[in-house]
Amino acid sequence: MTAQPPVVACPGCGHKQPWNPANPSRPFCSEQCKNQDFVAWAHEEHAIPGSPDFDDVLSGDIELGLLQQQRDGMQ
Repeated sequence: MTAQPPVVACPGCGHKQPWNPANPSRPFCSEQCKNQDFVAWAHEEHAIPGSPDFDDVLSGDIELGLLQQQRDGMQ
């Protein structure tokens, strides 16, 4: 007798389905749910909690680089 795979809910739509390692979209039920989640992250609708002191660690480096390029272009 083989064990039944666990039933999990899709994090996107909540559809309950057996956990299938062959599903390329897992833990989502479909490519559509997977893509909707990706778009939500891209639009910053989701966030990982953290210290606001480190939110834009690299943005200062980018701005400094742009200022240096502008300065070097004027010389």
